[in-house]
Amino acid sequence: MIHAALLGGLFIGVLSALPIVNIANCCCLWVVGGGFLAAYLQQQSDGHTLPIARGGGVGLAAGVVGAFVWLLVSIPLSFVMGPLQERMIQEMLRTATEMPPNVRQIFEGVGERGSSPFQYVFGFLFHLSAGLIFATAGGAIGAAFFKRDIPPALGGPPTPPPIPPQ
Repeated sequence: MIHAALLGGLFIGVLSALPIVNIANCCCLWVVGGGFLAAYLQQQSDGHTLPIARGGGVGLAAGVVGAFVWLLVSIPLSFVMGPLQERMIQEMLRTATEMPPNVRQIFEGVGERGSSPFQYVFGFLFHLSAGLIFATAGGAIGAAFFKRDIPPALGGPPTPPPIPPQ
């Protein structure tokens, strides 16, 4: 379970922290996908049907791991991308002469603020709460989706009797 949760959390955290790729996380796509992935990996390692509750549990663990991975990836990434973002905003402000003053103030505030500790605390809590909800749902959906059929000898549906010869 730990291996599946770590890989699912790595999927969640890295894709949620990448600058352009995180746009697809608007509907918690990466979080649900990480829980789904964790359930799939757990199903493959167990070799038998994964109960839905256990799929939700491995998804929950992946969501918690994903929040920590997001924090560990986004802090150094913001130091690398921060100056680039500031230059882009300054260039946009320089070339946009028809911009209303209140919109200009918003963009200037974003450029000057950079990354604050509050941003990381809020982001971590957001990713943790989203992971607790949506990764658990993704794990439960994954367990139901990858459910294996039980062979007849192990309690599955009975096989019909053979047709008698005529």
